Amino acid sequence: MGCSSSRTMTEGRKEKIRRPKTWKHPQPISRAELTQMGEEFWDTAPHYGGKKEIWDALRAAAEEDDLSLAQTVIESAGVVVQNADLTICFFFLGSKYKLPKYVLRDPSNLITTK
Repeated sequence: MGCSSSRTMTEGRKEKIRRPKTWKHPQPISRAELTQMGEEFWDTAPHYGGKKEIWDALRAAAEEDDLSLAQTVIESAGVVVQNADLTICFFFLGSKYKLPKYVLRDPSNLITTK
């Protein structure tokens, strides 16, 4: 999680985004708990560095169901994707942004109420 200014990728590399692989939370988790974790992440992420506008673009892309629209948001913001699942991205000026999987995809053990 967070942001740093080291840059370890090839300049100008563009990668098509995709959803992260299925993952499992350490224990079954409810939608409300998952939502709370996500809100806490997005509320605190800008405090770890980077530009608020980039965090906002990353959030918009992470929450978008249409991957082509999410790709457009990422590219329009000047974000370069290192990991196609958006877990590691860079702003073109060098800031590194790390996103946890829980803001990108629901876990396989999400408790669903029927």
